[in-house]
Amino acid sequence: MPPLDEEAAWAAIVAGYGEEPDDPPGTKPFKSVEDLAGLEARSRNTTAPPEDEGEKPPERPVLGGSVAFAPGVRGTPAPPGPRDHTPAEEDEGHFVPPDPELPESDVTSKFAWLAVIGGPILTLLAVLLDWDMTWWLATLCIGGFVGGFVTLVIRMGAGDDEDEEDPGRGAVV
Repeated sequence: MPPLDEEAAWAAIVAGYGEEPDDPPGTKPFKSVEDLAGLEARSRNTTAPPEDEGEKPPERPVLGGSVAFAPGVRGTPAPPGPRDHTPAEEDEGHFVPPDPELPESDVTSKFAWLAVIGGPILTLLAVLLDWDMTWWLATLCIGGFVGGFVTLVIRMGAGDDEDEEDPGRGAVV
């Protein structure tokens, strides 16, 4: 196989720049946008009064069935749709409910969260500040995390809340 002349290949590419290749055999020719936009003037399946033969404009080529029309090609604007809706500036009488109050937490939950978050933070501080990892520091970090996690999981409950008749949990019908 002879070596490829790269300079000749690039020269052929540059010489053919801007030329449009021929259509493959058996395909319909490309219709320009100007021809597509002119379709609105003609109406399909209607009979128009015969025009004078001398004043007849030149006839445009008939389009094939595979032409897809894009929005905005027509001369008339599209009818308003759901995305064109703009809400009123201010609704009078619109009720905005107040923010719900946070539930009260007990001391056990607060200490459990402190242990779950504080254990890893204390371990990270000990590593970053190059503290000696003594037995009591390791016990505090690991034991605090595990103890707080177990406490929070146990306090979650069994999940049998559906049996309770609590009117504060939603609308009463």
